[in-house]
Amino acid sequence: MTIADRALMQAYAGERLTALLCSYQRLTGVVLADSLDALWESEHAVVAHDVKDPPHFFYGNHAALTLFGIKARKFIRMASYKSALPDAREDRAAMLARLDDADIVTGYSGVRVAADQSRFQINNAVIWNLTDAAGKRVGQAAMFGDWTPIKD
Repeated sequence: MTIADRALMQAYAGERLTALLCSYQRLTGVVLADSLDALWESEHAVVAHDVKDPPHFFYGNHAALTLFGIKARKFIRMASYKSALPDAREDRAAMLARLDDADIVTGYSGVRVAADQSRFQINNAVIWNLTDAAGKRVGQAAMFGDWTPIKD
């Protein structure tokens, strides 16, 4: 991924990146990244989607874009349910329903699909609700550092 991908992601996400970082710290007591550049360069994949129906991605860091095999321009505004195979979408929806009640889900595992249709298993993901300074929900995010390619 290029510097242009990072700039596009940060510009498109805007203030929602502050919500992403602050919400994670509030819910876990841990600093996810100390700057937007550190978030971009994290070895953990971090993705976030908005509150539309269906939700659309507004952020993916370098690790996430590399894993999904996609450029920022195509990732932005992609419906996030497309990151799961059709037969895995029910499980993903159930996890998001749990998230509505708890604000954070830890230890999530599931199969995801890259842009080239290759699949990979994510393990021990943390998924959390994003709220702005006024407490309004502005999205949901996921962070995971453990994934395994699935060979056909």
